[in-house]
Amino acid sequence: MSIPSFFNMYQALIARPSISSLDPSWDHSNKAVIELLADWLEQLAFDVEIQPLNNKPNKFNLLATRGVGSGGLLLSGHTDTVPYDQQRWNFDPFKLTEKDNRWYGLGAIDMKGFFAFIIEALRDLPANQQTKPIQILATADEETTMDGARQLNRFNQLKPDYCIIGEPTEMRPIRAHKGHLTESIRVTGRSGHSSNPALGINAIEIMHQVISKLLEFRNGISHKYSNKLFEIPYPTLNLGAIHGGDNANRICGCCELHIDIRPLPGMSLTDLYSELNTALNQLMLSSAGTIELTSMHPPIPGFEQAENSKFVQLTEQISGVQAESVNYCTEAPFIQQLGCDTLVLGPGSIKQAHQPDEFLDLSTVNHSQQAINNLIRRLCF
Repeated sequence: MSIPSFFNMYQALIARPSISSLDPSWDHSNKAVIELLADWLEQLAFDVEIQPLNNKPNKFNLLATRGVGSGGLLLSGHTDTVPYDQQRWNFDPFKLTEKDNRWYGLGAIDMKGFFAFIIEALRDLPANQQTKPIQILATADEETTMDGARQLNRFNQLKPDYCIIGEPTEMRPIRAHKGHLTESIRVTGRSGHSSNPALGINAIEIMHQVISKLLEFRNGISHKYSNKLFEIPYPTLNLGAIHGGDNANRICGCCELHIDIRPLPGMSLTDLYSELNTALNQLMLSSAGTIELTSMHPPIPGFEQAENSKFVQLTEQISGVQAESVNYCTEAPFIQQLGCDTLVLGPGSIKQAHQPDEFLDLSTVNHSQQAINNLIRRLCF
């Protein structure tokens, strides 16, 4: 079977659901996408290695390598997508639809489509002309735990000089981003009849005190830490979701709050957790109820690539724009641990990511494809 056209590659990738979710009713295996990529890359003379994730036998990472020697370029992306709200989509999320000079589909820019761009570029780049290895990495579960990126040390031959992560940046090089912590704070009190407050311990009232401490903590870290690279130059804390109680005439016995913290690159996550625990510790000891702090996923550190890197300068030259920083996070800090210069750079706009009717603007395709081709040529040919 030959490698299909660019449109048909896109179509095939979109047609294979690979949703990553902590809710089992939404979660899919990414096996069908991995097998599709393996077939296409093997036809381009790549050696392909596929590994199931530890403790997740239905989720897979793929590493494809072409060329011999050390170093070279790694082109990396995740194969999973977020869930979708069917009622808010005007198109079938799993059918690539062209309308108004756009391609609509779940994963069109975040980020299964990036693999179609890579493979389209490699069609015209013969293996016998390479001077450095080219590697393609496809990971699992970026949208939830980032477990795929956390297990890269299982690939023995993954030691590139440079890495491009093809998240949607409108082909603007991203050299820094914040990290991500998601924490659950659970208050357990004692339910009772609302006519007599002494009969119970109201978890909502205790959570009110917890929130006051969290706001003090947020104010403290916003003044203590700063990085002028970012539009929002301080670490943020968001009170994202709260659930508690079941009826107005009952004392609330349990209340749970989910918070999101975005640390700056270079911040010690150990120190940040220590500061958060210190902020809540006195209340934990003195409260009539129980207060528990639990991480909802392993923390993701911030990321920064040195501004004076020749890799940064090359991507700025090819893209025609200066490298930037963003507030969202990617797999970059885990890939950077391989010892390679790392940048986030890919087709599509982050404004369409995680949105209904996700789309690729077709007017950007030629520029994006040319930039990807130029990068591969400059570094590996």
